[in-house]
Amino acid sequence: MGQNNALSGIRVIDLSRVLGGPYCTQMLGDYGADVIKIEPPTGDETRGWGPPFAEDEAASYFHGLNRNKRGMALDLRQEKGRELLMRLLAEADVLVENFKPGTLEKWGLGYDVLHECFPRLVHCRISGFGADGPLGGLPGYDAVIQAMAGLMSVNGEEGGDPLRIGLPVVDLVTGLNAVIGISLALHDRQRSGEGQFVEASLYDAGLSLMHPHFPNVFYGGPEPQRTGNAHPNIVPYSVFRTGTDPLFLAVGNNTQFARLCEELDCPALKDDPRFINNVDRRAHREALKEELEAAMADQDGQALAERLIRRGVPSGPVLETSQVLAHPHTEHRQMIVRMGDYQGTGSPIKLGRTPADYRLPPPRFSQHTSDILEELGVQNAEVKRLRDTGVLPSDRRA
Repeated sequence: MGQNNALSGIRVIDLSRVLGGPYCTQMLGDYGADVIKIEPPTGDETRGWGPPFAEDEAASYFHGLNRNKRGMALDLRQEKGRELLMRLLAEADVLVENFKPGTLEKWGLGYDVLHECFPRLVHCRISGFGADGPLGGLPGYDAVIQAMAGLMSVNGEEGGDPLRIGLPVVDLVTGLNAVIGISLALHDRQRSGEGQFVEASLYDAGLSLMHPHFPNVFYGGPEPQRTGNAHPNIVPYSVFRTGTDPLFLAVGNNTQFARLCEELDCPALKDDPRFINNVDRRAHREALKEELEAAMADQDGQALAERLIRRGVPSGPVLETSQVLAHPHTEHRQMIVRMGDYQGTGSPIKLGRTPADYRLPPPRFSQHTSDILEELGVQNAEVKRLRDTGVLPSDRRA
């Protein structure tokens, strides 16, 4: 374990599965935390969410969320498994879990109990809706929250059906919120000496993403509608056809609009009374789109986007995934991680003195169980009993 990372010396017990929790703990691991991922006897279900599969037979989905972790398996439904978990927590700084609210309490391991036993422990729970309130304790899933939090209502073509955003944005933001909450709690612990409960729910995360639609309603705007790629407040801010590839323009002020008109050799547009400012451009967005696309009809989209952005006009070509991965700036920003056969997405957080440190590929199922038990001082005879009773996986699976 690196000694000069931002989270060196922090041990995280990761009981989470699927996406939000594992994404959180992977990021903690990237910055030096010793993350012990504890899977149920059946494993994290995303190990089977393929194809494609990696050489270790775990799905690419699992590999995308579980590097920089040591893996073990433990049956927490059994009392001996919970006893072993308590021994692990005695040496830990952070617990991350996404059990259905009430599960740990049923096992006698709720926050109150854990806080009394381990007052410095930061306990982070990721859930669908939180533990209380009208929807408290109910299971949450990314797509369902996208529907219930309003994201689908504003995503899709104008006049078309509500559309799910094509990536698990709610799960990912929930994971990031958990990282922020854990970091705040660890910082507070330096002052207070105590850990605390951190809650990150998918529902809250989904609501937090509804900008600028919530503020528009707060200040008297109409019910937000689907506008396709167009922005509800800013014009021009959408995808535009060119002679080749489409490009996205995100023109946020009059200076940028004037530069756009100059680059397209249509200076009269910036003085057209329909397009003098954003209010006017918004009122005549379709007419402006026609004018701009006519001026771009003989342009190479990627070349035009390059010229515009270098002139200070926010723009970019609409790229396919493989093009993004091959882009030289992606490589320059160290956003692709390679460790042997493993490839993953790099951390988006850049620290100047203690950057991300990619040390361990995702663990095979229960790969580090023996090492972790040895660190705990568990004797061979006890390990055998735990394996015989199914608390630990058999040697064949470990």
